[in-house]
Amino acid sequence: MASAIALVVALLFSMAQLSVGSSRRLMELYVPPESDRLTYHQGGVLSGDIPVSILWYGKFSPAQKSIVSDFLLSLTSAPNGAATPSVGQWWGTIEQLYLSKASAVNGAAGSTRVLLGEQLTDEDCSHGMSLTLDQIEQLAARVGAKTGGVALVLTDEDVAVEGFCSSRCGRHGSSQDGESTHIWVGNSVKQCPGHCAWPFAQPQYGPQGAPLVAPNGDVGMDGMVMVLATMVAGTVSNPHGDGYYQGPKGAGLEACSACSGIYGSGAYPGYAGNLLVDPTTGGSYNANGAGGKKYLLPALYDPATASCSTLV
Repeated sequence: MASAIALVVALLFSMAQLSVGSSRRLMELYVPPESDRLTYHQGGVLSGDIPVSILWYGKFSPAQKSIVSDFLLSLTSAPNGAATPSVGQWWGTIEQLYLSKASAVNGAAGSTRVLLGEQLTDEDCSHGMSLTLDQIEQLAARVGAKTGGVALVLTDEDVAVEGFCSSRCGRHGSSQDGESTHIWVGNSVKQCPGHCAWPFAQPQYGPQGAPLVAPNGDVGMDGMVMVLATMVAGTVSNPHGDGYYQGPKGAGLEACSACSGIYGSGAYPGYAGNLLVDPTTGGSYNANGAGGKKYLLPALYDPATASCSTLV
């Protein structure tokens, strides 16, 4: 009797494995129709020199600021012989999948260069500790992004922003005249690390697993870079809402958000993927950057293959 029960259990387990395996294979073979893909809508993308100005809203230590600034410097200014995989390679994928193809269509400058510009600090939080999206735009205007550039507003861990944690971890948009763009990202370490800094914090919902070690030893700032990378990719490839996106205009998926939660090969819900681990710090990462920094950067959607491209 016991052997018969064991046989039935083994058979059911095998069938379950077969079902899961078949489902995964079907998902891998599935190619969505053109109408459901992330495609180019013939609008503008950012190209040429892209100056980035920063407003630090709240309190950030010099070490915290360097995590972000070194990421930005690493996008297009990595020295020859830099360790790989690198932030520069991640940016190169954006150029290959999005910017170069758009340039071929509209005749814009083919090469891009991200330049770190002016940095302002509002440590006293002149607009208060709870900001609306309109106030974020006012702060972005205060930074004064140059034509074709990006104004970056970063809020500290104690600042609340409209929709932060409940519906967004960051946001990007453009000025009314279309001359400049802006990005906002908040430090989620006190408010919702499981939502905006996963996998460096226990997930807020879904499959539960032990958090990974943040590569630069700061869950909030390493989480901000992951969100910032997503916003940067969306900004350069869809700056005015008529570039690369999937779904309804103004609320569609973009270069990274179409691959949400994927950071390495083999990723699935609750698992960020196969990542590199720093033997000294134990931090998980997939990209090397300036100043010896290491980062975890999101996968990029490949419109040609309808798949997510990862660095590792």
